[in-house]
Amino acid sequence: MNTNLFHIVLLSIFLTIGSCKIYSQDISKKTKLIPANKQKDATITTDENKKKSTAIVKTETDTIKKDSILPKALLEGKVIYKATDYVKIEQKKKLITLYNNAELYYQDTELKAGIIVLNYETNEVLAGRIKDSLGKPSQFPNFKQGPNVVEPDSIRFNFKSKKALIWNSRSDQGEFKVKAVLTKKENDSVYFLKGARFTTSKDVDNPEYYFQTNKVKIIPGKKVVTGLTNMVIANVPTPIALPFAFFPMSKETSVSGLLLPSYNDSNTRGFSLQNGGYYFALSDNYDLTVLGDYYTNGSYAMRFETNYAKRYSYRGNLNFRFENLINSERGYPDYAKQNIYNLQWSHSKDSKGSPNSSFSASVNMGSSKYFQQSINQANVGSNLNNTLSSSVSYSKSFQGAVGSRLALSATHSQNTQTSEIQMTLPDLQYSVDRIYPFVGKDGMKKGFFKNINLLYNLVGKNSFVTTDSLFFSKEMFDNAKLGVQHSIPLSTNFKLFKYFSASTAMNYNEVWTIKTIQRNYDKEQSKVTDQTINGFDAFRTYNFSSSLGTTIYGTFNFKPDNKIKSIRHVMRPSLSYGYTPSFEKYFDTYATDGSGTMTKEYTRFENGIFGAPGNSNSNILGFDLSNTFEAKITDPDSTKVEPKKIMLLNNLNFSTSYDINANGKTSLAWTPVRVSGGTQFFKDKLNMNFGATLDPYAIDNSGTRINVYNINNGGSLFRMTSANMTLNYSISSKDSEKDKKDKNKEGERNGGRDDDLFGRNTVDNVRGRSQFDDEETDEDKDKITEFFASTLPWDMTFAYSLTYGNNNRESKITGNSIMVSANGDLTPKWKVGVSTGYDFVQNGVTYTQLRFERDLLSWRMDFNWQPFGNQANWSFFIGIKSGILSDIKYDKRSINNR
Repeated sequence: MNTNLFHIVLLSIFLTIGSCKIYSQDISKKTKLIPANKQKDATITTDENKKKSTAIVKTETDTIKKDSILPKALLEGKVIYKATDYVKIEQKKKLITLYNNAELYYQDTELKAGIIVLNYETNEVLAGRIKDSLGKPSQFPNFKQGPNVVEPDSIRFNFKSKKALIWNSRSDQGEFKVKAVLTKKENDSVYFLKGARFTTSKDVDNPEYYFQTNKVKIIPGKKVVTGLTNMVIANVPTPIALPFAFFPMSKETSVSGLLLPSYNDSNTRGFSLQNGGYYFALSDNYDLTVLGDYYTNGSYAMRFETNYAKRYSYRGNLNFRFENLINSERGYPDYAKQNIYNLQWSHSKDSKGSPNSSFSASVNMGSSKYFQQSINQANVGSNLNNTLSSSVSYSKSFQGAVGSRLALSATHSQNTQTSEIQMTLPDLQYSVDRIYPFVGKDGMKKGFFKNINLLYNLVGKNSFVTTDSLFFSKEMFDNAKLGVQHSIPLSTNFKLFKYFSASTAMNYNEVWTIKTIQRNYDKEQSKVTDQTINGFDAFRTYNFSSSLGTTIYGTFNFKPDNKIKSIRHVMRPSLSYGYTPSFEKYFDTYATDGSGTMTKEYTRFENGIFGAPGNSNSNILGFDLSNTFEAKITDPDSTKVEPKKIMLLNNLNFSTSYDINANGKTSLAWTPVRVSGGTQFFKDKLNMNFGATLDPYAIDNSGTRINVYNINNGGSLFRMTSANMTLNYSISSKDSEKDKKDKNKEGERNGGRDDDLFGRNTVDNVRGRSQFDDEETDEDKDKITEFFASTLPWDMTFAYSLTYGNNNRESKITGNSIMVSANGDLTPKWKVGVSTGYDFVQNGVTYTQLRFERDLLSWRMDFNWQPFGNQANWSFFIGIKSGILSDIKYDKRSINNR
């Protein structure tokens, strides 16, 4: 803003004052004091919204006569200023003083303060605070230029040069809050600070910690460079100091940078540096984190983690972990060396981006003992899990007169106890939409004939069964099973006698394979051997099935004055029948000994990926009965007229089958009756599921089922061979908020549970979800409560399992355990948690974890302890919460020498 602009501003003010005739003095006389409560002109008005007398003076470009004192100038913008008490104009000194709630606006500059003095000759403005009625400083200046905001004790600013001197400034630079004794603003892009402190604490005047330095250069939005910097905690200087410091202040969501390691030691591997590396912010769509560990005995580990996303298209992450483990020292008897690895990949596609196709991946594979032996894992849920599984799939739909769908997938299942791996790569599925050949032009599908429909399905699989040691080796591919299955199901459904739903189906299958076997007795080896025959071969089968079912409703009503009004019972009985003929033509015989007199039947399609045809027909009758029970009770809410519905049993199912071809010697006609059910209690917070197996046949002394009904053998109608029951119950002080908690996603992804019954994870450089992530709202934090009257948040999760076994008259409880997880607040800043359980069969405490966490405002501290068991360990962590200072931490963990 130049001098001519201020001259025109001053002239406009004087002309306005003269036209209002507030004062009759000439403008050439001494300083004028303009009471704000007497302003009547349209330009000098009263701000009625604040209900205070506030003088608002605006200067705009106007056409005036050329004056001998004020040269002609072109205004660069509007100048607006106001004050509550008065606007004081001193013509000789070229000053305008605004007092009490003073505000000044010009171009991109906003200034608010208790007092503002504007020198329109030098283009400078000086702003400061004033004292309130109690003599305390108030109305500190607030200076805003563009996106930068400074809140000092006082400020001196030049509109033309854009330079400024700022005393006791307070400003935000990214996640940092900065306070300096003196700040010099060189231009819009460079600031120099003297006597500055940096902190991420909310209160910059009384922080829990800060970095003290005397010389600072700030380039807003880019970087901060300091001289000698010392860390101060609770106003006590620490020995932690740097000769210089550099802090990136990029406006980007993430920037590349070093990840400092943490120090640990182990009796078997020596001293170590863990989780050190580098973070690469490669682009807005993907990043890369490289982490590593090193132990003085030669052990090392590497981890590569990347996250990627494209809006409206896809998102995912990929993690690869490798560890070279060395126990003890070479030459000692306990010396051992091994390599373990783990690969995790998660990918999902946005259906809106491509509605006719989809691609997803959920991969968790690697060494079977990775989670048990990893030196940088504390993931008990994954350690106790016996299976790792993966799936990658792609599907696409084709539109047309007859639609179709193509799906490609790869699956993987790995038993961590036996190290067996089963993989299908690839799995091809192609299907044609259902066709109704007898539907008329009206499109009605009603009746037996019009409901006749057929499908076509093609499935192709390439399957492997191998172990860790042979994974992706030549032996793995040599033992692959490859096959293609074609199936054409023909079915229909219809109503029978108005109340019964009937369906019938016939299915044709054709299986292609490129490997069959030829079985012979090898006289040289004196045993039966199988020879693999390579070449195309096929077999064809068909079967028939039908079902008949209905729904029966029953209601039992109670007396009108009874709290329970009625109980409703819904039964869904169904009868099914299945028939498969014999395909003896696909069977041959082989000699079982050298004489050739003893022979057995076999099919060359044995061990095929889609099974083999049968050499006997099958006639099976199936019986199923499902039940639900619900009640109507008087609603506890007296304002409600209608009774309330509650569920008594969500399901109670009975199922069994009868083999019509059973001869009673080699096979028994009835299969055991399977009973299962489930329900919820206490507003659906307690889930209960139960099941039992009831066998109608007796057993002999060796435990083999015989063709004698148990009731005819001196027993009951059914012999219970097994039973199980599980209970799950979750409660909290705020039940409505319980479900909003973040789940244990890392534990679930690694094959564990999504809750904390097995504790919370400490995986690699990830500390796991903080208990303070579920903090109350700011409104709740502001509430003042007495210690004994306040409500401390808590939550609890229970899981109970009971298993009974009686296959061979042992009649004993084979499993009986309870698990409990609880989290709560000792104080608003202290949170504790425990996960434990008890096994009543083994008479011992199961896995136990104790969790303690302290909110230190700008810092976070936690301590996790597993006091006993194979996974006994502890970890302690204290560090700054802010992401930009996440490397300022102390992280100490015991090393489990597995």
